[in-house]
Amino acid sequence: MEIKVNFLDNLRLEAKFDDFTVVADQPIRYKGDGSAPGPFDYFLASSALCAAYFVKLYCQARDIPTENIRLSQNNIVDPEDRYKQIFKIQVELPSDISDKDRQGILRSIDRCTVKRVVQTGPEFVIDIVDNLDADAQALLGTSVDENSQTFIAGKDLPLEKTIATMSGILANLGMKVEIASWRNIVPNVWSLHVRDSQSQLCFTNGKGATKESALASALGEFIERLNCNFFYNDQFWGEELANADFVHYPNERWFQPGPKDELPEGLLDEHCLAIYNPDGELRGSHLYDTNSGNIERGICSIPYVRQSDGKEVFFPSNLIENLFLSNGMSAGNTLVEAQVQCLSEIFERAVKREIIEGEIALPDVPQEVLAKYPSILAGIQALEEQGFPVLVKDASLGGQFPVINVTLMNPRTGGVFASFGAHPNFEVALERTLTELLQGRSFEGLNDLARPTFSSHAVTEPNNSVEHFIDSSGVVSWRFFSATADYDFVEWDFTDGGNNSNAQEAELLFGLLEDMGKEVYMAVFEHLGATACRILVPDYSEVYPIDDLIWDNTNKALFFREDILNLHRLTQAELKALVERLEESELDHYIDIKTLIGVEFDENTVWGQLTILELKLLIYLALNQLDEALELVEEFLQFNDNTVERELFYQAMNAALEVALDDDLDMDDYEPNFRRMFGHERMDAVIGSITGSVRFYGLTPTSMKLEGLDKHLRLLDSLKKLHAARARFAG
Repeated sequence: MEIKVNFLDNLRLEAKFDDFTVVADQPIRYKGDGSAPGPFDYFLASSALCAAYFVKLYCQARDIPTENIRLSQNNIVDPEDRYKQIFKIQVELPSDISDKDRQGILRSIDRCTVKRVVQTGPEFVIDIVDNLDADAQALLGTSVDENSQTFIAGKDLPLEKTIATMSGILANLGMKVEIASWRNIVPNVWSLHVRDSQSQLCFTNGKGATKESALASALGEFIERLNCNFFYNDQFWGEELANADFVHYPNERWFQPGPKDELPEGLLDEHCLAIYNPDGELRGSHLYDTNSGNIERGICSIPYVRQSDGKEVFFPSNLIENLFLSNGMSAGNTLVEAQVQCLSEIFERAVKREIIEGEIALPDVPQEVLAKYPSILAGIQALEEQGFPVLVKDASLGGQFPVINVTLMNPRTGGVFASFGAHPNFEVALERTLTELLQGRSFEGLNDLARPTFSSHAVTEPNNSVEHFIDSSGVVSWRFFSATADYDFVEWDFTDGGNNSNAQEAELLFGLLEDMGKEVYMAVFEHLGATACRILVPDYSEVYPIDDLIWDNTNKALFFREDILNLHRLTQAELKALVERLEESELDHYIDIKTLIGVEFDENTVWGQLTILELKLLIYLALNQLDEALELVEEFLQFNDNTVERELFYQAMNAALEVALDDDLDMDDYEPNFRRMFGHERMDAVIGSITGSVRFYGLTPTSMKLEGLDKHLRLLDSLKKLHAARARFAG
């Protein structure tokens, strides 16, 4: 994690990381102002807080209340050597906690990350540099010997070369990528989380049988998502990019809808139109670009090549963003390597959906087959030894598709986790499935798995498929676990005994789709110095329902974005029009405003917590429509999950509105005790909101220029690096 430090007045310092700012000072006796804890005080507190965090995790997993648990830490300094200290952590437990849980809590404290880092002894490297943004990949912290030659199946170059090349590409873009965490909880299963240190909304996870293969996986996914603009999906890209020479890619093309909002000629092809507009309901305005919001410019479209005949077909960026999420995108050392990964991913997810929604019972992979892959079997056995039964199943549906399933069961909670993986090579597919199962997970993280169900509706409803796509957290049917399988086991191999090249495997996977009667469309992206591609298979590789283009399109943001960002500048008439549009839209009251308009707010602010319900409430207060405001205040207090401060504000607001709307009650009679209950500052805001002297309490003013929205601006800075690289490539 990168922590940037600013020098403030006197001895005060400011450390910035993620979306947080920490101020440190020194006591007055050391010439400071005593306005904040000192750096060493924060260090001591971090150890105690970390220990308490692990206690909390242990207790939450076992439904043990923590109200009567107390923890303290004292540091005892050696009089002979002040750098030699004992951190004495004491925990007070209620008498009704069992001996087993007492020992479990002590073991949980022993796992404290701060403690382990201190005990291991961190290495400090102190340098003077010309520019803090130079040596952009130093934060990866992993040395790779480029002279080594480690080849793994599916990669056209050694891992060492792959990592060096991808690191260099990110450095050339000016991106400082850091490793936030490593996981290796069972043998031969590694995963890590990498992110842009300057915009941590840009992150990926990598997985593999070794550290190097996991790092290559994470960097490859990072580059793939940069090339496909995935980090910036659903977001507002700002007025500067909206009016640039190009918004997404230099070869994009803009189409104007017809005079009656018809779909323009030249957009999509007949095959796609039959899928995406079967009843003629799709209009041109449905396809306006969410990211730029530039309606006057038209419909932004990206050229894809139809694989059946090589013809160029233009897909609206809006359609891709709304339906496909990250499915079918990959980067590779070569185009064919990326194609194999893309196509394998598409088959994995399509077959997974068919199995889960169809409640299909799969055949087990026999133990004698698993025994052929001892390194994979070692990881499975380690999970079993930890008390997690593991099922390995053939998901090829009778040898049709190169897909494997590994399902983990948690007897402690009754939850299950069904992981799927695909690759033409059986061993690679099996390895990917196991590493996907444990990617980024600790043993504690396996306690929040969904429980199986016999409810067919629960497993077939669209949102369940989306949850399975995002993080495999969806529900699985109990029928999936039947001992009577719907298919026979097939020890499939689509690679001629593992001897096929990536080019042959890509051709084979394209052929499977052709045999199924599917049209395949591909775009290749090389603007950033890496080879990446995105493959779309209409009516097969979508993640979201096609109806979302009409009924839940992300470009609904365009009806609200500008007015919400300019909220403090709107006239009463404009506010009334905005709240009427919100009412007519019938949007869920609990949708976050940041999701609605595609703008990232600091989640620790009122903007970051703001929902449609609360926004409407504040607008009704500004319009002095107090009856409507009271109704929403009551709904807020009954259902909303917000900060304690915000809840108290609305408790006070609820009481004050009841008085204000009752002709028999006088505010002067109640205000003194309201102030005693809720405090003067809060009541000033409440009464000011009712009388009109305070508008939109807690929301700082902003605009379409996004001033003050540092989190979103850092995301746009990241995007502008890509934009500049693409402009150079096109030039």
